[in-house]
This record gives sequence, structure tokens and C-alpha cells, in this order.
Amino acid sequence: MSISGQNLSIVIVTLKSKKVIYDCINSINQNVPIIVVEQSNNQKFKDELESKYKNLKCILSKSNLGMGTGNNIGIKETKTDYVLILNPDVILEKNTLEELFLNSNKLSDFTILAPIEKNFANYGMFDKKNISSRILNQEGEEKNYPFKVDFVDGFAMLLNKKKFKEEIYFDENFFMYLENNDLCKRVADSEGSVFVVPTSKINHLAAKTVDSSFAEEVEFSRNWHWIWSKFYFSKKHFGFLKATMECLPTYISSILKFLFYLLINNNFKKKIYFNRASGFYNAAIGKPSWYRANFNE
Repeated sequence: MSISGQNLSIVIVTLKSKKVIYDCINSINQNVPIIVVEQSNNQKFKDELESKYKNLKCILSKSNLGMGTGNNIGIKETKTDYVLILNPDVILEKNTLEELFLNSNKLSDFTILAPIEKNFANYGMFDKKNISSRILNQEGEEKNYPFKVDFVDGFAMLLNKKKFKEEIYFDENFFMYLENNDLCKRVADSEGSVFVVPTSKINHLAAKTVDSSFAEEVEFSRNWHWIWSKFYFSKKHFGFLKATMECLPTYISSILKFLFYLLINNNFKKKIYFNRASGFYNAAIGKPSWYRANFNE
């Protein structure tokens, strides 16, 4: 069965994303049900969204639980066979969903389907080959045909729920970063498939989901979680030794840079590199992804 507006839902996880969420929602066909998971206890935001959009339900998770957990909460609320995961800073084009619908007919079977970001490659291979040239080098109608990849970025990915046994979607040990890569890797390991639809396009505003007044806290959190998630992902799928070999240079470099910025009294840079080193250390000794940004106003 191909995707249609009757068996598709959209899940959007938000946190202080009021500046971008309305543009995202306004770009979506208003006949498609939308689940917004707001990672706070902001009742006013919930009421505002639900009164403005009749096809939308907003769930308050009470606290910031991370992207993976937030998406899982939203997915479990959906009643449809297909779920499109979106970040709140993604804008759909007029025919984004239509092209996903049409191209689903060309694929006999798929687990994950993704639109393409207009400005950069939102997909890749785990062996780090650069496949972005595949689209550029194709000719005629072939360049518009869906192509298979190892992973797609998590800001826009459509899940075929029927392909996920026991409804296991995102690994909730990931708080931020690489939860999408982990999902795609598990799909590949279970002989599923991930496709990109080059005629279905989106615009991703990139890292502007949280209000700019929290920019420093976002950077501190981003640096901690990136290295933690990178180590955890590599350890989970390729072993402790590979994870250490990949991440140890970043750890050593971060310590040296921390000491440098400590000497010149640059508090912002000092905390950036302290957090990178801390993220590696905590991942290496097996501690969970515990760091949380301070978004108190």
C-alpha cells in the first residue's frame, strides 16, 4: 500500500521553538494529523497550538527528555501506518508530501523514506563514501528516481511503522545526535531499506530550533552530547576499541584547548572544550547521557 494523506501522521518534537514552529506547521497540508511533543510544561504554548490548528495535538512531556524519547512519545500517539518525523525548523515545499506519496509506489518495500534537503546532503553511507555526486551524475529521468542510502538525517525521515518489530523506534539512550543513524543502522542490520526521494524537497534552517537567547547553553550541550553520542554509537555497533580510536583524538585535543583557554581566561571556549572532554569521559566509562542545558529564563 502506498502512502496517502489518510495513513500518514507527522511528529514534531519542540523545545522553546516558538520562533520557527509556525512556519513549519503552515507548510504542512492541514488534512494531515500532527503530533507536537513539547519538551516542557508550557500549557500556554499547547493551548495556543491546539486552538490555531484543528489537525494538531500537543503533548507536554513536562521536561526535556531528548529527541529520541520525544519522537517515541509522538510515534506511539499516531494511529497511521506511516509517520513523518520533522524538526520544527524544517519547511516543506508545496509538493514535498505529494512526491513522497508518488515515489512510494516505485518502491516495492521500504522501511525509511526521506525527502532531500535543498542545500546540502542529508544522507550518507557508513563507510563514509560521498554519494552526493550520484544525483548530479545521473541523467534524464533516472536522476529523479529514489536511491538507497545507509542513513538519513533525523530532521526529516518517514517511517514505515509496519516494518518495526515490537514498535522499537529510537534508542532513548541517545539524548541528542546520532539517534537517527542508530535507527538506520538497525534497519540495515535487519535487512530493511532506507531511501531518499530527490524530487521531494525541504528547507532546513539548521540549528535554529531553540530561541537565540539560549545560544550559549545550546553550544555547551551540543558539544557534550556530540562526542558522547559518537562514542556510544560506535561502541554499540562496532565495539569499544573502534569507539576509542575514533574519539580519543578529540578528547586529547579538547583537554589541551581547555588548558589554553583556561590560561587566557576565555570562559566560553573553556567550557566548550571542557564539555567535549567530559562527554567522551562519561561515554567511555559507560555513564548515561546525563548533561542537560540550563534553559531557565
